[in-house]
Amino acid sequence: MGSKLIYIRDNKRIITGLVDDTGLVEVQADPVEDECLLGNVYLGKVKNIVKNINSAFVEVEDGKMCYLALSDVKAPVMANNDHPGKLRAGDELIVQVVRDSARNKAPLATSDFSLAGKYVVLVHGRSAIGISQKIKDDAKRKRLKEILKPYLNSNYAFIVRTNAESAPEELLEREVARLANDYRQIVEFGVHWKCFSKLYSTPPAYLWEIRDGYAEDIDEIKTDDDVIYEQLKNYLNEYQPEDASKLVKYTDKQLSLSKLYGIMEKIAKALRERVWLESGAYLVIQPTEALTVIDVNTGKAIAGKTAPEETFLAVNLEAADEIARQIRLRNLSGIIIIDFIDMVQEEHRKELLKALSNVLSKDRIPTKVIDMTQLNLVEVTRKKIRKPLSEQMAETGEKEEK
Repeated sequence: MGSKLIYIRDNKRIITGLVDDTGLVEVQADPVEDECLLGNVYLGKVKNIVKNINSAFVEVEDGKMCYLALSDVKAPVMANNDHPGKLRAGDELIVQVVRDSARNKAPLATSDFSLAGKYVVLVHGRSAIGISQKIKDDAKRKRLKEILKPYLNSNYAFIVRTNAESAPEELLEREVARLANDYRQIVEFGVHWKCFSKLYSTPPAYLWEIRDGYAEDIDEIKTDDDVIYEQLKNYLNEYQPEDASKLVKYTDKQLSLSKLYGIMEKIAKALRERVWLESGAYLVIQPTEALTVIDVNTGKAIAGKTAPEETFLAVNLEAADEIARQIRLRNLSGIIIIDFIDMVQEEHRKELLKALSNVLSKDRIPTKVIDMTQLNLVEVTRKKIRKPLSEQMAETGEKEEK
């Protein structure tokens, strides 16, 4: 059974849920009037250089500042390139917002901007073709490189996405041509625009799941909202016509789409601190300013058990599976510390780490198990892209009240 992308409107926000046979896997909450900077490309201005952290702050629009690491500025596209060498205050250059703001941290920008499609990503400042690590077959990797070689440019290269693994050559070529044209528009004309201009807009955030998700695993894209349906249809017809047939309009007036899949109830559960496991054990998930801590507790799972070490392993394995699900569902990112139940036997620790790595590998956002300490503390890192679900719901909720 494949997955379904469900779109519902909840007051002033659009909820996007990825549902498979296990239930709600991923969820995003976006304001109807999307004000997200993420992915947009601007002609920005360097406001100041902070030498002690080797960084700059770049204004992109309406006084909004982004953090730019100078160590990453390798091939900037400048609008006022009248001096060689390092950036200085007042310089105008093309930047892209690549990470959303988080709590008191400014959005992250880069001068090596990229343009994402369903199958490939065009990246400024690169010279070699990259292939998704999730494409394992050597013959398929070679085929994809051969298709893209003729389109390499001295100013940009491509990263082949997982969606491209079995994609027809004509679809890849069509998308590459479109991205290359967008790139030329940005570079050739963008430097002549007024400073703080938005040179390229990504689709609204709620459409990213169509573009960035594993399209071959999605059977249906479903909504019961007329406006969202038209937006989805227009996007698919223009950018992904091969997926247009998956769009379904849900019309049952007796039972809403949200109620059918229990979307809001499942979101409410995903915001709770405690998560119960079938064994009677439970997780406590506590995000902090610097990291997220997940504690595994035995709860009722050891009642009447006579082999505690085997029981601890069983509970930890069950917890690992649920932790991977919760990380995706809550969109946790950065450093995640997991306090598993202490186990004495080394082979049990190795088995747990292997199981955790396997379930985390299903996440389309890069997620990695770093190591386990002697205290059974496991460090996991997950790439930061969007805000965690708790912040998304809080922010869209605040917008409703204003």
